[in-house]
Amino acid sequence: MVNHTQLTKSISLEKYGIKNAKINYQLSPEKLHEITVEKKQGVTSASGALAVNTGEFTGRSPKDRFIVKDDVTKDKVWWGNINIPFDSEKFEKLYNKVTDYLSDKEVFVRDSYACADADYKLNIRVINEHPWTNMFAYNMFLRPTEEELKDFTPEWTIVNAPGFMADPEVDGTRQHNFAILDFTRKVILIGGTGYTGEIKKGIFSALNFILPVYKNTLPMHCSANVGKEGDTSIFFGLSGTGKTTLSTDPERSLIGDDEHGWTAENTVFNFEGGCYAKVINLSQEQEPEIYGAIKKGAILENVIMNDKGEVDFADTSITQNTRVSYPIYHIENIRVPSIGKNPKNIFFLTADAFGVLPPISKLTPGQAAYHFISGYTAKVAGTEDGIDEPLPSFSACFGAPFMPLHPTKYAEMLSQKMKEAGVNVWLVNTGWTGGPYGVGSRMKLKYTRAMITAAMDGSLEAANKDNYHIHSVFGLKQPRTCPNVPTEVLSPRSTWNDDEGYYKTAYKLSNSFRTNFKQFEEFANQEIMDGAPNKES
Repeated sequence: MVNHTQLTKSISLEKYGIKNAKINYQLSPEKLHEITVEKKQGVTSASGALAVNTGEFTGRSPKDRFIVKDDVTKDKVWWGNINIPFDSEKFEKLYNKVTDYLSDKEVFVRDSYACADADYKLNIRVINEHPWTNMFAYNMFLRPTEEELKDFTPEWTIVNAPGFMADPEVDGTRQHNFAILDFTRKVILIGGTGYTGEIKKGIFSALNFILPVYKNTLPMHCSANVGKEGDTSIFFGLSGTGKTTLSTDPERSLIGDDEHGWTAENTVFNFEGGCYAKVINLSQEQEPEIYGAIKKGAILENVIMNDKGEVDFADTSITQNTRVSYPIYHIENIRVPSIGKNPKNIFFLTADAFGVLPPISKLTPGQAAYHFISGYTAKVAGTEDGIDEPLPSFSACFGAPFMPLHPTKYAEMLSQKMKEAGVNVWLVNTGWTGGPYGVGSRMKLKYTRAMITAAMDGSLEAANKDNYHIHSVFGLKQPRTCPNVPTEVLSPRSTWNDDEGYYKTAYKLSNSFRTNFKQFEEFANQEIMDGAPNKES
């Protein structure tokens, strides 16, 4: 499982246009760590992890992500503010400028692959300017064996040059940084940014086009785990909703924490070979698995450390988006290979800062499609300048920035797979109860875990059967009882002790859902539209 072998295989980059480069091929993570420290591009933390600063960009830059518009993509991609078209000839010229920039330099090359299911394997060659970004590729992609590398033929290539700055007027970019996907050349070109997430999300975006268009497979921005009886659970959710935390369960084996495919054969497989987790306010008590994974071989990004190398996870002076990447084998209870069968439960996680959604509710197929397309969570006061009350946040399919096709394409595939597999779909509010943010309190993790466990083992359904309460605003099937959860917790309205305030806030959120969904109405069938929340009468 752990392949640290440093190979002496000789490769050439001439065909990529990179000439006379000093090529470091397939270096071990230990060697890449060592070189990073030698070059003063990072330091070793007290836990043994490598700590780096990604520079100007500490997160993705969605407005600087482009897709080349050509015969492959022009009639399939959902063009707009998310999928911004880029001219093919301009890509060719920019690519040549980047490869000229990398020529005569020291570069770091890694062969790896995505998709744990061999039938869907995508071979990737990553060419990096920096050693630590090559180490990131080791952590996040799947690692071929030495035998597999002998005849390795890359299908996609990532060229990653953080030090290259584009000239927007000449190169056709918005500013000096860019991440561009070319589905004809099968190249992801990244420049002007050191944020490693662009590498990971570049391949995710590519697979979000390749799998549904060519492989009849649904790509998903989700985590997944497997129970002792072989049942698979899937967890969709945006950042901060608990996707990684809730899927990392000591009683279940982790398939993966972020990106998966659901095949026509009803299997679920991980795209990746590692995890890329937020570490803001991380503690050993709350998230012991992630905390324990931060050791030699892991890469911390943009954290603040003291002179002993100890990390202050509460310090967000560089960014709130502090991160760690680590190979999945840093987690003890994992599924090998990263494939599950027999999906039984899907959980849509939302951190509702308005405090009006039930802590758990069962969705009809129409509601499931509606909430999947909506992709709701909320921003809370203090997270961004100018936010002084909760704001609804919608990201279609719980991952709009990475979805090249129209969201309804993914929703239709999900609905079909749900019906074929007989999957139960649950909406889980990991956010606020007893009032909105600033008044109520965050839902207790132990209650959320208990509700999810009850949904997975069937006891939640057995305890309610035909006795669900239908939420008067959102139309959701709200359980009246759940093992190991106080009954009063299950009804958000009763936790408020203010019926008028509750319904006023609930309809405010309902209106936000309906306003957001107007952009999708012409593409949605009646069943999906019936899943919408009610209007205020």
